[in-house]
Order: sequence, then C-alpha cells, then structure tokens
Amino acid sequence: MHIHILGICGTFMGGIAAIAREAGHEVSGCDAGVYPPMSTQLESQGIELIEGFSLEQIRLNPDLFVIGNVVTRGNPLMEEILNRNLPYVSGPQWLSENILRDKWVLTVAGTHGKTTTSSMLAWILEYAGMEPGFLIGGIPRNFGLSARLGGSPFFVIEADEYDTAFFDKRSKFVHFQPKTAILNNLEFDHADIFGDLAAIEQQFHYFVRVVPGNGLIISNGMEESLERVLGKGCWTPVERLGIANGWQAKESSADGITICFVGEPQGTLHWDLLGEHNRMNALAAVAAARHAGVPVKIAVAALRQFQNVKRRMEVRGIVNGITLYDDFAHHPTAIRATLEGLREKGNGGRVMAVLEPRSNTMKMGIWKDSLADSLASADLVFCHSAGLKWNAKEVLASLGARAATHDNLESLIGDIAVAAHPGDNIVIMSNGSFGGIHEKLLKAIGDTAN
Repeated sequence: MHIHILGICGTFMGGIAAIAREAGHEVSGCDAGVYPPMSTQLESQGIELIEGFSLEQIRLNPDLFVIGNVVTRGNPLMEEILNRNLPYVSGPQWLSENILRDKWVLTVAGTHGKTTTSSMLAWILEYAGMEPGFLIGGIPRNFGLSARLGGSPFFVIEADEYDTAFFDKRSKFVHFQPKTAILNNLEFDHADIFGDLAAIEQQFHYFVRVVPGNGLIISNGMEESLERVLGKGCWTPVERLGIANGWQAKESSADGITICFVGEPQGTLHWDLLGEHNRMNALAAVAAARHAGVPVKIAVAALRQFQNVKRRMEVRGIVNGITLYDDFAHHPTAIRATLEGLREKGNGGRVMAVLEPRSNTMKMGIWKDSLADSLASADLVFCHSAGLKWNAKEVLASLGARAATHDNLESLIGDIAVAAHPGDNIVIMSNGSFGGIHEKLLKAIGDTAN
C-alpha cells in the first residue's frame, strides 16, 4: 500500500511514517517548512518528503492519504482530497487498524511525563528481551530513534489527549485500544481545544472505557482528577501509584530508591535522574512492565541503565564551569518539578531558569497566575516575552530582582551570559527550538569568560 502523509514532520506522524515503511508500505509525505530532525530521519529511511501542500501531490495517486492534526479545512491539498472524494484517514486510526490491532498495546497518558515514562517502559521491555515496538514523542537515548515496529506483540505508545484530526475531535488515545494503560496525572492543558479540566476528564473517561476487563490500568492514586475519571465508570483492574495500598518509591539511601508494592519491597533502584516526578514515572513503568510479564527485579536492573530522553534535563554543554541543561518543561507543574529536582540533586550551585512560554496554553496566558510560583525555587529567572498575549514583567513581578524579561533573543542571551558564574546551572525550558538559544548561549558564556 502507498500512503501519503499530510503533516509528516510532526513527531507522531513522522513516527507513523517510519513504522509504516518498516512494515513494508510505500510512504511519502508533505509538510510546511519540512524541517529536521524528523525530515532528516525520514529521508535517511528513503521516505520522499515534499515541501508544502500543493495540489500536484494528488498525482502521486496513493492508495490512502493519512491526515495529521496540523491539517485544517482550507488546506489546498486537503480541499482537493475532499472535492475528489479520495480515501483518507487520521494518523491514529491508521495506526490502530494497521499496526496495533494484534498487539499487546501499553499506553502512557497524562499531562506530564508521557515521553519519559514511555521511554522507560520501552527500555525495560527491550532489556528483558521482548523487542517491543514503540512510538514516542521524543528520542530515548537508549534507542536513538522515536519509533519502530518491533519484533514482538508488545507495543508501547505515548498516548496524547490532543485531538485526532479536524474531522475527528476525539483525543488521539481513544484509538489505541490498550491492554495496559498508565494514567500518570491529569491537569488542565491544551486550552486551544479544551474549555476546562472537566472536558479533558471526559476524554480520559472515554479512554478508560476501551481498556478491556483482562487488562490493567495503572493510575496515580494521588490525583483527584484521575479518581474522578475512574469514578465515572471503570471495568478494568486498577493498580494505583503513590499510595500505601499500591506502588510506592521510598528513599532507602543517598542514592537508592526502594520500590514497594502493597507495602512489600520489590527492589532497589540506583540512578541519577532528578526529582519526585521521575520516581513516579519509574513506578508507572515498572508496574506496566510487570503486567506484561517482566519481574520487578529485571525492570529495576533495566532502569539502572536508562539514559533518559533528549530534551529532558539533557546537558547541552559545560563552559567556564557553567552547566547548560535543555528541558521540555512548558507547564507550571513541570517547571516546578524540573527546578526542584535540580535543586535537590544538583551540585550546590545557583539555579538559573530560562523560559520560553511557547505552547498555545502558555501564550494565551492560562497559566500566568501560577507561573511565578512555579519558578520560585530558581535563583534567577529569565523570560523570553516575545509574542505573548500577557505582560511577562507584571506576571513575574513577585520574584523581584531575581526575574528579568526580554522580547529580544540576543539581549536575553547577553543578559544571561553576564549574570552566569562558574558553578551555576542554567536550565533552558521550552517546547520548541527557542531560536537556537542553546549553542548561542554556550558561545556567549565562553566569549564572556575570555
């Protein structure tokens, strides 16, 4: 089958392209501003990429058009597909019908930690010799790629609550039909498509409704929102995280974490990952792997070799004794967890937070009232305020002289470089490329030191 993918350079659609090619399909695709790293990854696999959404692509005459949720009505190629009544389907539906149908699907859903937890789970299964397939919204360093078909019935997928396509407004994860489902947490997000938290909870309820009775739901027992979701109806056994009658991670030594299930120690994990949020991610991954047949001791051994995900507290460089981290945090809860984790496990130096409020929810100002509090554990805060619909200086005023805002990237970089001292830890937080700030700032710090 020849499939042509509209919006192929997004992480999810690019992952579908790679998996489809590996499954033996002919794959081509298009996007606006075909961009790396996905474009490079796909081209290396022999997948033809076309810039833009030109009508001429109809002449490719594929068997099926697969539509990403970046595509809207008014898109010229999509309009032609509709006018000609050509066959099309959403990415999640294609994946469900062509890849996941006969798989033991393990999904990871939640506002935070999906990518990290999915990566941990895939690595545990790999370490256990189970050769899982996976589709993850980042690049796990243990694998070096974001998606693969795999060589077994097991398939791990990051289950996003964002909508499926312009013609299917259900959350993507409703299509994935998991046997093992992780619900990490649930807060309000994606204000561009959801009116409130209750609307998201309803989508999670729909998700819970498709998990079979012989499956397993692993849910954060400390989240009232998830308890409300399960209270709407649940037909599947549930194991809870973070409570005495479920899975817990307890500090047992300076470097060790004892994993317990219903009060009974299961194994001790030694690793370098930061923060309580990663301990919860690990619990979820261990519990899900156990359901798939991996003993906890094997899962713990695997996590000792887990290398995390690119853009999750990834060290991008050390210059003049200053360490620069890259992190994907773009929600107040994630921002707080990142900074507190670095404070807890860091080298004792100052913590400098550099934030680009780039997500649609952030730009709209939905989280502005909680932003200053989420940054409170940082010694210095720098915010790139260009393109915001709210006044960043006013929002961060409670932080006093610790906070600075810039609408110009170059002046922001210069300000940070001057303020940084040997021993400092700088965390760049954005869900985008942030104008290439990482390399520019490393250079600026080096130039300042000289």
